[in-house]
Amino acid sequence: MNILVVNAGSSSLKYQLIDMNTEKPLAKGTAERIGIKNSVLTHKVPGREPVVIEKKMKDHKDAISLMIKALTDSKTGVIASMDEISAVGHRVVHGGESFARSVLIDETVIRAIEKNAELAPLHNPANLMGIRACQNVMPEAKMAAVFDTAFHQSMPEVAYLYAIPYEMYQEKKIRKYGFHGSSHRYVALKAAEMLNRPIEELKLINCHIGNGSSVCAIKYGKSVDTSMGMTPLEGLIMGTRCGDLDPAIIQHIMNSYKMTINEVMDVLNKKSGFLGLSQYSSDNRDIMKAAQAGNKQCQIAVDALEYQLRKYIGAYAAAMDGVDAIIFTAGIGENSPELRTNVIGGLSFLGAAIDEEKNLLREDNMDISAESSRVRVLRIATNEELMIARDTLELISK
Repeated sequence: MNILVVNAGSSSLKYQLIDMNTEKPLAKGTAERIGIKNSVLTHKVPGREPVVIEKKMKDHKDAISLMIKALTDSKTGVIASMDEISAVGHRVVHGGESFARSVLIDETVIRAIEKNAELAPLHNPANLMGIRACQNVMPEAKMAAVFDTAFHQSMPEVAYLYAIPYEMYQEKKIRKYGFHGSSHRYVALKAAEMLNRPIEELKLINCHIGNGSSVCAIKYGKSVDTSMGMTPLEGLIMGTRCGDLDPAIIQHIMNSYKMTINEVMDVLNKKSGFLGLSQYSSDNRDIMKAAQAGNKQCQIAVDALEYQLRKYIGAYAAAMDGVDAIIFTAGIGENSPELRTNVIGGLSFLGAAIDEEKNLLREDNMDISAESSRVRVLRIATNEELMIARDTLELISK
C-alpha cells in the first residue's frame, strides 16, 4: 500500500511517496518557484540520479500535475498510475484548538483550516492550496490532514495560556500552540522503542534543532510544554527567527527606526536569529565554520543557541519533575556532535553525560550516553513524512 505525503508552501510543494509495507520512500521531490519565473521540479528516486524538470508552474494545480507525471512516467516514475496510491496525507501547520489529532479531509475540515488561517496566515492558505490542487487532480483519492499543532493540544492551561486579558484567549484564541508536532511524536515513539520501555512510563525532552527549532517536554507520551508559541517565532534562536523577545522591543524598534508593525515582524521573522546575530549567515554550518576560524559574532550565535538549549532542557526537567532521556533530532540536532557535546556538558546537575566516541558516529538512531549517565542521551533521525503517512493509513483503515 502506497501513501503520498504532500507539504505545500506558498511557492513550493514537497512530496514523498511511501511504501507502507516497508515504510520506505519510493520517491520524493520538491517543486519550487510556483507562480514565479524559472519554476523547477526536482524528483528523486533511491538508487537513481535526480531528475530536474524545468517547466512553468503557474499554480499548485500545475505543480501537482507535474508531480503526478514524474511519479508515473515510464522513465522517471515508480508507479504505473495513480491507482497505486491509496491515499494522500497533507501536512497542515495550524489546527488551532479545532484538532487534537489527524483527520480525514471533508468540507467541514477545510472550513476549520480556513478559519485557523488567521493564526498562521503564511502557512494555512498554502496548505489549503495543496489540498485543493490534489482534490482537483485526484478527485477520488482519500485525503488526510495532519496538523503540526495537534500533538501539543495535550498541554495544560498553565503551559499554554499567556498572562494577557483572559477574554483575548476566549474571543481570539490567543495562546501557545506549538509546532513540529509530527516530528516530536515520531521521535518520542522511536525513543521508547530504543529504550525498550513503554512510552507511558517515560519523561522525554526532545530537541528538534534545524533552521526552525523547538524543544518539547513529553511526559508519558503527551506534550506538556514546548518552546514555540502561538506562532513559530517564539522559543529558541533559529535560522532567521529571533526566538524569545521582550514584547516592548517591538514598539522600541518601530519608534527608533520609523518602521511599521509589518516591517518589524518581517525583521523578526526573516532577518534575525543566526543571520541577525552573526551578521554572517542563517545556516548553522556556515556559522560554526566561521566561529572555528575566529569570527566572534558567529561564535556568539553558536554559544547563544547552546545556552538557550540548556536553559529549556533544565526548565522542562523541572516541569516534569525529572527526565529519562534527552533527544537530539533534525538537521542540526542530528548532524552537529559539537552542539550535543556542549549542551550536555552543561547539564551535569541532571547526571547527563555523552560518550564522545559514539557521539561522532553517523548512524541515524543511537544511544550516545556515557555508561555513567543517569539520563539517556539519544540521537534520532526524525521522519515527519512517515508519521504523516502512518496517520493517513490508520485513518483510511478504520
